[in-house]
Amino acid sequence: MDNFSMVELTGLVLFFIGIYGITARKNIVKSILSISIMEIGIILYFLGINFEVGQVPPIGDLTRGVPADPLPQALMITTIVIGVAVTAVSLSMFIAMYHRYGTMSWEVAKQNRLKDD
Repeated sequence: MDNFSMVELTGLVLFFIGIYGITARKNIVKSILSISIMEIGIILYFLGINFEVGQVPPIGDLTRGVPADPLPQALMITTIVIGVAVTAVSLSMFIAMYHRYGTMSWEVAKQNRLKDD
């Protein structure tokens, strides 16, 4: 197994660790962090898939080799920005919910919300 397939494997492992964190944890903050871990896994996997040995950056002197496709990197940068925004909104919603219900547990928050309705 070469280094680049290790990047893909690491991405898949991180993705499934994130899935486990979402399904097994009752803490809201840990669930939000698990979503971020899943995002990192997806980014690593896609960057690992699109990497080929011998490619050169698509700027400057292109006579040294085949230029790399800039589209996957651009998409992953966009994914990072969107992921940061989703995490920030999720954490701000959590803070508002924590001030209202005073808990970090999904189950207790759901029970308190049902009492309010």
